[in-house]
Amino acid sequence: METLVRSDLAWQQDLGARLQAHRLNQNLSQAELAAATGLARKTITNLETGHGGTLLTLIAVLRGLGLLGQFDAFIPAPDPSPIQLVKLAGKQRRRATGRRKSPAALEEPQKPWTWGPNA
Repeated sequence: METLVRSDLAWQQDLGARLQAHRLNQNLSQAELAAATGLARKTITNLETGHGGTLLTLIAVLRGLGLLGQFDAFIPAPDPSPIQLVKLAGKQRRRATGRRKSPAALEEPQKPWTWGPNA
């Protein structure tokens, strides 16, 4: 339940602390990790302290720490459902259909009643 109530900032800080712990367990300084990844040391500091970063920064740091293989465990590739396999007949789904509108929303809006020759 804790995972549902934590803020995005709390998750960001926790991720940064975990990355810092992995770096320290490998006995790497921020400067050494920066040199290995091509990032600035300040970028690594910001990521570790939960002060932001980009997805590319995260990928570079994971690669530098030898943890890029953990990315598959983080967000596994989705498998299509058996129903989708039958519907698609081996083709790969390329787009979402979006939300369906209710039948009332599909009806043409009624024009206001007017009096006169332009009616």
